[in-house]
Parts: sequence; structure tokens; C-alpha cells
Amino acid sequence: MMTFLLVVHILLALALIGVILVQRSEGGALGMGGGGGGGFMTARGQANLLTRTTAILATLFICTSIALAILSGGHSKPRSILDAAPATAPSAPAESQKPAVPLSQ
Repeated sequence: MMTFLLVVHILLALALIGVILVQRSEGGALGMGGGGGGGFMTARGQANLLTRTTAILATLFICTSIALAILSGGHSKPRSILDAAPATAPSAPAESQKPAVPLSQ
């Protein structure tokens, strides 16, 4: 499921990039779309279609982002390092034990 969503997410990202790059910019400096007269659609109809397509792709991209975040397990309760600490304090060495140091006479 996660792999399928990841593939769909990447395809949506690429489609979103493509649709945004095809749109005609308002300044006219970088726009590739539009052009002269004739063609399949009018300039206004093409702008409406591209704007609507961008909105749909963006919504689907956000939905897949949320689904991937939920499936990744990032929603689990954070754990503290203190939760893994031992329950009892380590005991001090007994004083009856003497170091094994050889004594010379």
C-alpha cells in the first residue's frame, strides 16, 4: 500500500510540475502556452482548464502527502529516553570485597 501511494505521489508531483510549466504566465516572459489564433481551445478556455487541473492535482498531492505521513508511523506517541531506564538504581559494590592486589612482604 505504501509503495503504491508513493508511486502515485511521485506521478502527481511530476504531473503538477508539467501542468504548471505549461500555463501561460501573466508577465509573458516565461510562458510557453497560449500562442496565436486558432488551435484546439481559446486562450481563456485553456487557462480555465489548466487552472482547474492544477487545483485538482494539488488537492490529490496534498491528500497523498497526508496519507503517506499517517502510514509512515509518524503519528505514534513519542518515547522518552527515561522510559528505557532501569527501574532500580545500580547497587554499590559491597565493602567486604577487597581488591585482589598482591601484597609483597
